[in-house]
Amino acid sequence: MSDEIRRSMPLFPMGIVQSLTDLTARQIRYYEQHELIHPARSEGNRRIFSFNDVDRLLEIKDLIDQGVNMAGIKKVLKLEEQQENEAYDGDRVKEVHNELTDKQLRRMLQQELFTAGRQGKLAIRQGEMSRFFH
Repeated sequence: MSDEIRRSMPLFPMGIVQSLTDLTARQIRYYEQHELIHPARSEGNRRIFSFNDVDRLLEIKDLIDQGVNMAGIKKVLKLEEQQENEAYDGDRVKEVHNELTDKQLRRMLQQELFTAGRQGKLAIRQGEMSRFFH
């Protein structure tokens, strides 16, 4: 299980989150109402928070302590999300760019097929691949 999955698992009830963040239940509900956090709900419709939710609440609390208003907090958090998404998109572009195209892969396999017999060794894949290159 990856670290991100673990951090997003809902684990903490409202009382624990209040003691971890020093925020009131009303403040936490207010931030949820403004869609700054998105806690999961139990079968009894109680809020259950993840590590990511607690981190977000602590970040909001820090911004408020610095004198940032709700509109500013929304902008800061939105910019952070955009930067994270751009970083993810950049990583994905690099990953796709580094992948071989079908044509390149076919060329490499064809080269392996033709050179394997010349070295006096037959590749295991040679028999399997030979049917594709006739």
